[in-house]
Amino acid sequence: MKAVHFGAGNIGRGFVGTLLHEGGYELVFSDVAAPLVDALTQAESYTVHEVGAGGQDRVVTNFRAVNSSEDPEAVADEVSSAQVVTTAVGPTILKFIAPHILAGLRRRQEQAAPLQIMACENALGATDTLREHVQELAGEEWKQLSARAVFANTAVDRIVPGQPVDGGVDVTVEPFYEWAIESGPLGTARPNIPGAHFVEDLGPYIERKLFTVNTGHAAAAYLGFRAGTEKIAEALADESVFAGVRAALEETSALLVDKHGFAPEEMADYRETILERFRNPELPDTVDRVGRQPLRKLSRHERLIGPAVEAEERGLSVEGLLAVVEAALYFESGEDEQTRQLQALLTELDADALTTEVTGLLAGDPLFDRVRDMVAARQR
Repeated sequence: MKAVHFGAGNIGRGFVGTLLHEGGYELVFSDVAAPLVDALTQAESYTVHEVGAGGQDRVVTNFRAVNSSEDPEAVADEVSSAQVVTTAVGPTILKFIAPHILAGLRRRQEQAAPLQIMACENALGATDTLREHVQELAGEEWKQLSARAVFANTAVDRIVPGQPVDGGVDVTVEPFYEWAIESGPLGTARPNIPGAHFVEDLGPYIERKLFTVNTGHAAAAYLGFRAGTEKIAEALADESVFAGVRAALEETSALLVDKHGFAPEEMADYRETILERFRNPELPDTVDRVGRQPLRKLSRHERLIGPAVEAEERGLSVEGLLAVVEAALYFESGEDEQTRQLQALLTELDADALTTEVTGLLAGDPLFDRVRDMVAARQR
């Protein structure tokens, strides 16, 4: 069995690639970063270090790497004979992966079992998005090629912090992980991925992860920044920050219970597990890294504004979420382009225009006035 994974970064190696290896797949990493591809080519193995309670070292072998920028033909050949294709590249990069998948499907033997494709991204329906990109490129040819692949959405969760610069290809991660996979498209021919679970309706699991893990992580970063802390674990050790993060997550939990029917006690347990993970002192994740890309994280359907609007529409509390939105407006990072863009917008646009530009909220929308007032206060 062979799996091709696009994105040989920390998540690709430390999470998706590790589980594929443990499932018995020969692993082919595809990436555009030449130094990383070269390092993986020269390495016979790499180690995934799980830090925290119950963690262990996992050694990954039987892999190789291909530079998709320099050798797209080789990537197409690998895809054509694989059983599984996965990605961990970021939702906006999926359109650049699509040509490689299409080229591989064109070369795939008609009698071969359908290629199982899963985009492991922090986004709703990422695999659907990838399929749409492939289908658009194929045009009329898709009628002939569509039977050669199945596309299953996934929800993935594992904290993989920023790595030390001299760490080589080894990766440090937390012991906890979750990989939920949409079962319908796969039928009975499910990929062999240890620890993954297959569900009929993936939507609730994706939103539970996005509105708890991602919302909570962002809350810890933005509230932690305002409190002057450096690391996420240090931020959660601050009582006021911890209270703020918990308040935001209690609101998203209430939304998830109301919207998807999760049991309140189940959400309470899940929420406490997430908070405990954030407090892991052995994870070197920083407020600066987690808080980056505030424009994306403040956008309409993302982890803060998205659940806040839905909660407001249901008459649920949103005070904790709005406190995080306010804190995000003050976030600064010298390493992040989006942070600089946000600071520039705060000086270039008036409060009404900036609120719509950044959050997607329009005048008259739920929460528009309250968010605009926070923006105006930030601009004074």
